Amino acid sequence: MKREIEFSKPLGNTVITIGTFDGVHVGHRKIIKRIVESAENSALESAVLTFFPHPRMVLQKEVGIELINTIEERKQILENTGVDHLIVHPFTRAFSRLTAQEYIEEVLVKKLQAKKVIIGYDHRFGRNRNADIEDLRKYGEKYGFEVEEISKQDVDEVAVSSTKIRKALQEGDVEKANTYLGSNFLLTGTIVKGKGLGKDLGFPTANLKIEETYKLIPKTGVYVVKALIDDQEFFGMMNIGYNPTVGGSEKTIETYFFNLDKNLYGKKLQIEMLKRIREEKKFSGVEELIGAMKEDQAFSEKYIHQFKTQ
Repeated sequence: MKREIEFSKPLGNTVITIGTFDGVHVGHRKIIKRIVESAENSALESAVLTFFPHPRMVLQKEVGIELINTIEERKQILENTGVDHLIVHPFTRAFSRLTAQEYIEEVLVKKLQAKKVIIGYDHRFGRNRNADIEDLRKYGEKYGFEVEEISKQDVDEVAVSSTKIRKALQEGDVEKANTYLGSNFLLTGTIVKGKGLGKDLGFPTANLKIEETYKLIPKTGVYVVKALIDDQEFFGMMNIGYNPTVGGSEKTIETYFFNLDKNLYGKKLQIEMLKRIREEKKFSGVEELIGAMKEDQAFSEKYIHQFKTQ
């Protein structure tokens, strides 16, 4: 894939789709597959136009938004869909003020060389989102590009999938979320020094710091996870929460990797979440906590064995 983060020069003639594609889930992949196949059949290049920051982060700053992916995760996943070009266009207030015609001329025609636009029936664009797919068809006739409509059923499927994924993650059901995503939910961040409590308990943990405040973090609790560390796969168990048994007050994301003896401080890690084990709870004391963690590890190792043999 050729990544076009900002427009520097026009692309070749393209088949394009447009959207935020948060999660890049199975519904999104169906649409992307359609543009890839359409491009191949027409000897054109396939392109996905997405935006960052998310429009609501710019236009509705008072609304707290939680996204399934960080922008880097979104790029990474989209790169593996077979699309030729990924364009991440900066979304600004100035960009939002472009009229529909300015947007069509400057972005779709001049920059993207669009020959075909595949878009949902409910897609709106231009200043105040006042233009719709029928306006797009008129511009297509004027500027020489075809418009293909994504069916209501497919668009609704994408919207429902996104809603269901967020709800599943907020409830801690990462297995359900992963089914809708078509891949494992990711947490990406840097390993930073914590208080060392895990080490004192015999479970040294890697404390993950996620810079992107808009990233959706699943419900507090204990999870089975895996990560690629120095090109080697490691499994472990992650606690998302406040460590109430030892008087914790700040929310942390800590992972105990099995059979790992490496210093991870400062390392950028991408952790895949596989299954929720239990709620985080306040135990009567450290001994009961250690007993619970041993049970969590036994559960995790049994689950991992089954996971590997699937």
